[in-house]
Amino acid sequence: MFKIGVVGPKQSVERILAVAKEFEEGMNFVPYPYTETKETEKIVLENDQYVDHWLFSGPIPYLIARQALDDDKRMEHIYPTESSIYKGFLEMVYTHRKLIDRVSIDMLLSTKFMEDSLHSINISVSDMYMKTFEATIDPQELLDFHLALWKEKKTDAAMTCYPTVYQALVEAGIPAYWISPSHMEIQQTVRVFVEKVRTSYFKDTQIGIEMIEVEQFDRIKEGAKTPYHLQYLELRIKQALIKLCEQVDGSLLEQGNGRYVIFSTRGTIHREIPTLQNTVEFLAKEADTTVAVGIGFGETAFAAEMNAHRALRQSKEKAARDIVMIQDDGTIVEWVGQEEELIYSYRADDDEVLEKLKKGNISVKSYKKLDALLQKMGWTDFTTKDLAKYLQMSERNAQRIVADLCAVELAESSGEESQSTRGRPIKRYRLL
Repeated sequence: MFKIGVVGPKQSVERILAVAKEFEEGMNFVPYPYTETKETEKIVLENDQYVDHWLFSGPIPYLIARQALDDDKRMEHIYPTESSIYKGFLEMVYTHRKLIDRVSIDMLLSTKFMEDSLHSINISVSDMYMKTFEATIDPQELLDFHLALWKEKKTDAAMTCYPTVYQALVEAGIPAYWISPSHMEIQQTVRVFVEKVRTSYFKDTQIGIEMIEVEQFDRIKEGAKTPYHLQYLELRIKQALIKLCEQVDGSLLEQGNGRYVIFSTRGTIHREIPTLQNTVEFLAKEADTTVAVGIGFGETAFAAEMNAHRALRQSKEKAARDIVMIQDDGTIVEWVGQEEELIYSYRADDDEVLEKLKKGNISVKSYKKLDALLQKMGWTDFTTKDLAKYLQMSERNAQRIVADLCAVELAESSGEESQSTRGRPIKRYRLL
């Protein structure tokens, strides 16, 4: 049973809960209504540990919560569309039996696209005063905006995104309308959200395997002063790995000669990457050697193990022995958990590119890795020194890869740059 926290004004929360009854199987929707939007931060901070996912009534509380928790992976909100604006104008026409053509409207910056919807249905509003705002705005500022225009007799009605502003305008005797999502918008968002929650569960419970290898173990054996020193070292290594197992709810398998395998689930492994990093640092210091780590995910234990083997092999090819992860769809993640994290695939779907790579004897992985680096760094062109530095390879190897790519017309020279010291200019390249 998933516990879903529903956050928003009382009226909005009640509407969401009414729709959510259609999707209650395996879901427990818990209301967390507020009076003021600023209460959102306190609600999510105090209750985040008690819910599995959050559903917000709109983008305003969602943005506040995302900033408070610094994470939006377990959050969703009702998406406002053009129909929210249409609904407001229809209510206005129904109430006044005519179209009001002097209106003040406030709109969240991220939903400013709805402004175009007014023109798409040819609504003729002679005087429209619009105020866009950030989620952190003080609602009093919006209220003052509408009140000032009304007192100056520039408007005949007001439309607002804030329920508290709407209530204050009504109490002040101003014809006001709340831009709120329709039943269909709520229903569609809840339906997609529920499927997302269920999918995340199955993904989280996917088999995950961590392969950890303390390298040069034969040298460590030979260098041990006595068999007892080696046994003590193995005990310290195993103790650290058992602690890691506790954190990831996994089981430990010792394969011998410095290699260990931990079986767990994808979700737990992802959440405990910092613990894995700390454990690897400890093992490297204890054994005074490098430690390679490969993580594999898969639909079956066999597939996960094969991916973990490939990831471990790739980790051992890297000078820094960073953690490498291979997912069930073949996506490779290098420098896992670090700012330099690089994500790419070893598969390509473009037949023309595949043919050129085959002709140039270039691996798909190398090409995809280079492309991913350029996108991550925002480079339009690069030098072989850049590749050598960021991909942790020799400059000679980088030069060979670039030359092969140029030979099959997947890259080309984009110019040269002069060095500050004497020497030949450095060539720059770009991918085609």
